[in-house]
Amino acid sequence: MQNHVLDYLEETVKRVPDKIAFAGEDCALTFADTYRDCRAIGTFFHEKGLYKEPIIVFMRKSPKTIAAFFGVIKAGCFYVPIDEEMPATRIDLILENCKPRAMICDEETAKQAAAFSYQVPVYKYDTISKTPADAEALQEIHDLSIDTDPIYIVFTSGSTGVPKGVAACHRSVLDYIEQLSETLEFNEQTVFVNQTPLYFDACLKEVYPTIKFGATTYIVPKSLFMFPIKLVEYLNEHKVNTVCWVVSALTMISAFGAFDKVQPLYLRTIAFGSEVFPIKQFAIWRKVLPEAKFTNLYGPTEGTGMCCYYHVNRDFALGDVIPVGRPFKNTEILLLDEKDERAKNGEPGEICIRGTSVTLGYYNNPEKTKECFVQNPLNTAYPEIIYRTGDIGKYNSYGELVFVSRKDYQIKHMGHRIELGEIEANVNALEGINSAACIYDGEKSKIVLYYVGGLTAKEVTLQLKEKLPRYMLPNVTEALEQMPLTPNGKIDRVNLKKNYQEKSK
Repeated sequence: MQNHVLDYLEETVKRVPDKIAFAGEDCALTFADTYRDCRAIGTFFHEKGLYKEPIIVFMRKSPKTIAAFFGVIKAGCFYVPIDEEMPATRIDLILENCKPRAMICDEETAKQAAAFSYQVPVYKYDTISKTPADAEALQEIHDLSIDTDPIYIVFTSGSTGVPKGVAACHRSVLDYIEQLSETLEFNEQTVFVNQTPLYFDACLKEVYPTIKFGATTYIVPKSLFMFPIKLVEYLNEHKVNTVCWVVSALTMISAFGAFDKVQPLYLRTIAFGSEVFPIKQFAIWRKVLPEAKFTNLYGPTEGTGMCCYYHVNRDFALGDVIPVGRPFKNTEILLLDEKDERAKNGEPGEICIRGTSVTLGYYNNPEKTKECFVQNPLNTAYPEIIYRTGDIGKYNSYGELVFVSRKDYQIKHMGHRIELGEIEANVNALEGINSAACIYDGEKSKIVLYYVGGLTAKEVTLQLKEKLPRYMLPNVTEALEQMPLTPNGKIDRVNLKKNYQEKSK
């Protein structure tokens, strides 16, 4: 059994050294290229005396970025990915938290790094990847590693505005990749296309199965997500058979009529997550690809990515929500009520994760770690850490877990407890609506609905009156030309709330 994520690469490079592992706009790396570069980079940082510490990877999205991640792990360190799209203030907060002694850059990002307030020694990929590998030193580092050593820190947004660095180890990633691969039936013939930025944990779904199986991952140019038809043509050109994308990336194709012009010819596995998939848009995908396998995935970064899955095996009505199903093997989901007891059957509770997939906590942030990574309240006999997701879920009549909303999407309005997610689901079910998001103005007690689509605000309100009780109807309804998205493709509700507050001053 592996106890080191790069054992995958060690085995695969012997079998298919010349096969393309990762390909992008600027270059393509075979498994042999990836193996050579990561060993060179590992040797370089070993010779610099870096060990068991964070190394920043600040590069444009490229196959070389992934090889840099592996090189950091080879050195016995853990990588911290940042991106040129991140605001400079956020990058400085990350650097202040990690206090790194090294940063890997490409030619372009090296110039940007010079402007950071927090200065870190910069090493260019194209230079350090030419370091002769020290096989003896690399083997010694590998032999000394244990599976609870961290391999990366991924920064997520924090409610206080300060990003939180989630530290994941070999064992949690290995466990995740093994369960995900079995669930989605990855193999050597799998051809992925990566959609998310490489500084999010979502990219794990392509990066590590690729080196496990000897599969191939294409890094799609971000610009193509502005052109749905060209994006589908890209999938066909590269014979992509598997996508693991956020819902907004999929609905961008279906909502804007791309399938009327071109359809995916090779796509057989479609995994989606991060947000609720509007049934109307999902139905379009299923009609176009009736033989494909659709799987809803759910899980937080603090649970090493996804921890639950549901293979869509029945039809859903427009107002329904596709379940998140059941946990992967070796993971348990606890639904806890407000008394920290198991929620009664059919009753909502906070989704809490138990098992190997729970990460190490927040890097250099013990207070926040203690708040979310807590002793299992159902077990008072010995130490056992669970992660409280802040998500509300319940079990349906099939015994499947259903995501209801975020805790902070649950509001008290006109004396009623309301899930903003329920309003959004009903709006998304309307003919002519492409996407919808609700926020709540607590000071003025107003539910605010934003949507993208062909209906007027009055038409939306009239149709919602037939679906929702009066106390759940939005007090403000506004059409947008496009929905603001976070860098990882989720609806940017923080931005919506900020804009609303500025307008309503």
